[in-house]
Amino acid sequence: MANKAFGWAAKDTSGVLSPFSFSRRETNDKDVAFKVLYCGICHTDLHMAKNEWGMTSYPLVPGHEIVGIVTKVGSKVEKFKVGDKVGVGFVVDSCRACENCEKNLENYCPKYTPTSGATSPGGYSDSMVADERFVVRIPDELPLDSAAPLLCAGITVYSPLRYYGLDKPGLKIGVVGLGGLGHMAVKFAKAFGANVTVISTSPSKEKEALEHLGADSFLISRDHEKLQAATGTLDGIIDTVSANHPVVPLIGLLKSHGKLIMVGAPDKPLEIPIFPLLLGRKLVGGSAIGGLKETQEMVDFAAKHNVKPDVEIVPVDYVNSAFERLLKGDVKYRFVIDIGNTLKPSS
Repeated sequence: MANKAFGWAAKDTSGVLSPFSFSRRETNDKDVAFKVLYCGICHTDLHMAKNEWGMTSYPLVPGHEIVGIVTKVGSKVEKFKVGDKVGVGFVVDSCRACENCEKNLENYCPKYTPTSGATSPGGYSDSMVADERFVVRIPDELPLDSAAPLLCAGITVYSPLRYYGLDKPGLKIGVVGLGGLGHMAVKFAKAFGANVTVISTSPSKEKEALEHLGADSFLISRDHEKLQAATGTLDGIIDTVSANHPVVPLIGLLKSHGKLIMVGAPDKPLEIPIFPLLLGRKLVGGSAIGGLKETQEMVDFAAKHNVKPDVEIVPVDYVNSAFERLLKGDVKYRFVIDIGNTLKPSS
């Protein structure tokens, strides 16, 4: 029997959210059901709420940085019990049979199911249910409100740092953009022992990057003299910017064999001339979130090394204002909705 649920949903392309009652599937043999306590707000939620990518089905309950406490487990669940702290990220199901799924890369399964989509309402709601394969254990050392953004923003930058070998102590790593993703890239790169340079269009972010986030240096991407002076100094760059921007100056900052990894998603194609890649055997790559095994590894690493996002906790009825502020970049650095204390059927 389906379970009653309550949340906030977008009903049309205005993207405005309002209270919404719906049903969750019953808890099957391998399912974990949990009470949602916190849910992060990701820029993807805004894109989806407004159908900016042309794939939204309304009504849409957004949210894929979801954490809470287990309330029920199916009879064949092996990894979780009632009372455990858990989370669900961007992927809530996959085909489980393809080569990617067999290699714990469910995020690259051609048939993956996004957590906040037509068949699976997201985490701006009071409850969640998912197969245990797609549930992450949250260590006790991590506060639940801080854990939520790790499940998208955290894994999105952790995975490429690991996969592309940019996780070795002493490497010089650049981070382009200092938002939700960028500030996590700085924190993880520092935890890996890297020397970190933040590259930003905003001079106003220099103090924040150096003094608060612990970056080692700061480059303004429009300061051609400083960029010129930094030519060939970085082993790798994590580019978190989703606005259209020139990548040639970034390629210039790389050493030979350097890697420019894109994790932001500009809506127009970027121009990449080939000669700068040939002259230095450089690489431009991409990465999207991570598989469930790696997501668990990332959360455990974050707990061990005290890597936590900077969050602003907001009540659920503030979500539309939070969307407006997110559009202006007015958040340091991730909104997290206090679902447990503020989501009420009358709210």
